[in-house]
Amino acid sequence: MVNQINQLLVQAQAAFDAADWFLLTQYLQQLILTVDSNHPEIVKHREYLLKLALSILEMGDFQQRWDIAKVLRQLGNIAIPPLIDILEDEDAEEDLRWYAVRTLGEFQHPQAIVSLVDLLKTSESQELKAMAASALGQMGTSAITALTELLNEEETKLLAVRSLAYIRTQETITPLLTVIQDSQAAVRSATLEALSSFHDQRIPPLLLNALDDVAAPVRRAAVQGLGFRPDLCTELDLVTRLQPRLSDFNLEVCCAAAIALSRMGTDEAAQHLFQVLISPHTPLKLQLEIIRALVWVETLSGLAYLQQALAQTTSEILWQEIITVLGQVQKPQLMTPAAEILLNVLQSQHLNTVTNPFGARIRSAIALGLGQLGNNQAVEPLILLLADANQIVRLNAIAALKKLDGEAAYQRLLQLAPNSTITPDLQQGIAIALAEW
Repeated sequence: MVNQINQLLVQAQAAFDAADWFLLTQYLQQLILTVDSNHPEIVKHREYLLKLALSILEMGDFQQRWDIAKVLRQLGNIAIPPLIDILEDEDAEEDLRWYAVRTLGEFQHPQAIVSLVDLLKTSESQELKAMAASALGQMGTSAITALTELLNEEETKLLAVRSLAYIRTQETITPLLTVIQDSQAAVRSATLEALSSFHDQRIPPLLLNALDDVAAPVRRAAVQGLGFRPDLCTELDLVTRLQPRLSDFNLEVCCAAAIALSRMGTDEAAQHLFQVLISPHTPLKLQLEIIRALVWVETLSGLAYLQQALAQTTSEILWQEIITVLGQVQKPQLMTPAAEILLNVLQSQHLNTVTNPFGARIRSAIALGLGQLGNNQAVEPLILLLADANQIVRLNAIAALKKLDGEAAYQRLLQLAPNSTITPDLQQGIAIALAEW
């Protein structure tokens, strides 16, 4: 083992002398990561190995810097002081300082915590401060005390909240609660986002209260947080509390409310979503979000409302979105009803009277959806689509037939192929399908 280590050390020195950072990285990885880092020969040369590793951090490319961070971590606390020196050197390349911050975050050491906290306080680089916040968050509970102190300072409060959010342990709840009503809206919203990941009885009342906050980002964070608690839907009457936010002054809040209501999974939630969907005053972006939400709510009523919307809307964009989401239904109990709606649309007069490009897109989307839903009742209607004038419609119909009972569909095509009573277009489509099979 000693001979192997000494040989690698000689090779590492040669690579260093030649400024071959790729080879040097490989040799150091072999020395530190594959050999016992506590081997007496490694311990003996640890400072020398640290010097070589730091040279790669300073001179290497992106991947080499990324790889050498693991080596520095294995070298132990001896690496902390030089990393702090790089961190504090304002004349150093920013990318180098970024890697120093990231690597310090790997150490569960008070000295590393202090240096990262100081960076949050003093740096003017938003990128470095964001990495420091992330690094502190990844340190876990050892960083909570230092971050809690930062909550008392206006300029570091927001980054401290975001760092605490990374830690995701119950110990962060108490310090976060101290800034839940902060004067900065960004702090309030970030705090709500952080607290929403915990199932703690103190948090839902705070989320409910924040639904009426003057700042839209705070209302949005509250809506999103409550959306993750469908278990409290009945107890807190969440559908009733969330419904007004569908008409919020801020469109992002409205969209968040649509998603949150879909997670409640109730007929009442679906009803509220539908009423906003068909309102002539609802912005298109929100209508599209509600269409998706009516599928996510995973109730028969949600599908029924989408079917009603198809009958009531003249918007081609909404039509296409409804057809698309119906084809994406995944709940087994809803797949057959969704397929039936698509089949009804496919056979409707309306689809044959709309403009050709749009009609082709709809027929194509229906074919794809029927294939995904796996309902064998769709075989015959899909075969009829083989006569469609649009090539994409025909190809999607073939793909859908293969996804259903492929063998049965193939046999049916063979049966129809010699039938002289079918239209020439369908004959040609069947011949193409059989050739593609």
